[in-house]
Amino acid sequence: MNIKLRLLVNRDPVDATIDSRVTLLDFLREDLHLTGTKKGCGHGQCGSCTVLIDGKRMLSCLKFVAMVQDCTITTIEDLGNRDVLHPLQTAFVKHDAFQCGFCTPGQIMSAMEVVSDKAACTREQISELMSGNLCRCGAYPNIVSAIMEVKANGGI
Repeated sequence: MNIKLRLLVNRDPVDATIDSRVTLLDFLREDLHLTGTKKGCGHGQCGSCTVLIDGKRMLSCLKFVAMVQDCTITTIEDLGNRDVLHPLQTAFVKHDAFQCGFCTPGQIMSAMEVVSDKAACTREQISELMSGNLCRCGAYPNIVSAIMEVKANGGI
């Protein structure tokens, strides 16, 4: 069944008619051509598809597009550009918090919420909050260091 959809993606209004069974991940990648959000496991286990929905991190592979009607969606494409990186992107580069880079967009989008979490202060707390994002390359210590630096510099 097709539905009319209205939402805000990366500060741009989006109106579309789409099959209600399409996931937010597929809508972002295939219809809006925002391919920074990665399609990993498709079961909500790896975190590579993490986006912000109304400021909260969510797994876009587990959300039907019909579930985000009138929501604000933020993807990695909205955080920075080649000339001016977002503070988290800068910290990820500085701390070598990626190797192959496949998980990096999801890691950064998840870190967006962690950076603003006042309760997450220690390496262990940050690691726990980031545990839903898997990294096959094992860059976890560097990811946590990048997040800690951004938190120490006042957040985002």
